[in-house]
Amino acid sequence: MSRAVVHIRRSKLPDPAEVGNAGSFFKNPEISQHKFDELQARYPSMPGYPVPGGVKVPAGWLIEQAGFKGTRRGAGEGTHGVHDRQALVLVNHGGATGQELRELAEEIIRSVRDIYGIELHPEVNIL
Repeated sequence: MSRAVVHIRRSKLPDPAEVGNAGSFFKNPEISQHKFDELQARYPSMPGYPVPGGVKVPAGWLIEQAGFKGTRRGAGEGTHGVHDRQALVLVNHGGATGQELRELAEEIIRSVRDIYGIELHPEVNIL
C-alpha cells in the first residue's frame, strides 16, 4: 500500500531534488454550505467535501480553473511558476527569489478571491 501511495505522489508532485518547491503551498479553504451552493450553481464542476460547519473546496481546483496550472514567470535563471501536474505546488526552476515566489502567490490569492470570493491562505511558513 505504501508503495502505491509513494508512486501516486511521485507522479503528481515534483521531486525537490530536481525542481525547487515547498510541496503543497496553499491550504484547502473551508466555506459555508450556502456559499458553496451559490458557487456550484455558477461552476457546476466545482468539487467540495463536507466538513463540520461547511464545505472544503480543493485549492488546487480553484488555482487550476483560474488559469495558473503550468504557468511560468521570469526568464533565464529566475524562472518560477506553478507546477504543471499539481496546481498547489509553486516551483522555482532555478534562481528565482523568495520575493518573486511570494508575488506569484499573492497574484494567485487575488485572482481566486476576484473570481470565486474565496480567500486562499498559504500552508507553508513564509519567513
